[in-house]
Amino acid sequence: MALKTYTAKSELIEGLKVRASARDFSIILDEPQEQGGTNAGMNPIELALCSVCACQTITAAIFADFYGIPVDDIKVEAEGRMDSDGFSGMDPDVRPGLQKIHFRFIIKSKAPKVQVEELVKAVERMCPVGDSFRHGVELEAPELILSE
Repeated sequence: MALKTYTAKSELIEGLKVRASARDFSIILDEPQEQGGTNAGMNPIELALCSVCACQTITAAIFADFYGIPVDDIKVEAEGRMDSDGFSGMDPDVRPGLQKIHFRFIIKSKAPKVQVEELVKAVERMCPVGDSFRHGVELEAPELILSE
């Protein structure tokens, strides 16, 4: 099967406020005021956490249907830890990104607990965004285009 290509873009609006777009959709991202932004939207780290939560929720719904596991509600919560000394350059030995993410699955189902546990294991294995976080993604060097 051929690889499917996804595309996204972002543009600086003003200050630290950014519009990110994919297909026909866009979202405003910003930083909290205490970090120099205007708090007009979530920041990129929060969006990354939302992305993995949403992907796990969608994956759980798809696999629950596939395995015939009755599910009334699915919620996924994530908490990520990041050391700001890495991003600021204060400590060159600290990574600038998230170092650990903790998840909680809140699933309402009449299925036996063992079935729901197997569903969560399947989500852990099959969630594309979770897989990207867990195993890393090759980031190519950016192509620079100077505009006038």
